[in-house]
Amino acid sequence: MTVKQVATQLLTRHWRLAVAESATGGLLGYQITSQPGSSAFFWGGVIAYADDIKVRLLGVQEESLARWGAVSAPVALEMAEGTCQATGTEVALSITGIAGPTGATAYKPLGLYYIGLAVPNESWCWRHHFTGNRQENNSQAVQAALMHLLTYIG
Repeated sequence: MTVKQVATQLLTRHWRLAVAESATGGLLGYQITSQPGSSAFFWGGVIAYADDIKVRLLGVQEESLARWGAVSAPVALEMAEGTCQATGTEVALSITGIAGPTGATAYKPLGLYYIGLAVPNESWCWRHHFTGNRQENNSQAVQAALMHLLTYIG
């Protein structure tokens, strides 16, 4: 239901959406394009799994990656901002996280995600901690991203 609500709001505003995904590996884009008529509002996305892609395609600063790591609020913000700027869309979403079952550190647990939302000249980020398996964490991250977008545009 959330994707349909997002679609309605984006179409009403004549806004276009683009996404940048890391941990979710395209699941957000898949959910969006599962909505009939999504080509009217969805411009596309980047699966930026490797840090090099985050830097080269999305404009994430190497300094941010070195200082904060790929799973961090600054990187999620830069991913969303870079996507919005590169695509010229009115809004962009980003997701970065630790899906599991490996990848956790003492400071970054499994299920930690950051979701970014950017519009031209403004951006926001939310921290989430999910406790499911890899697929459940990614699914919850996608739903959270769509809910943040819906809250913003709704």
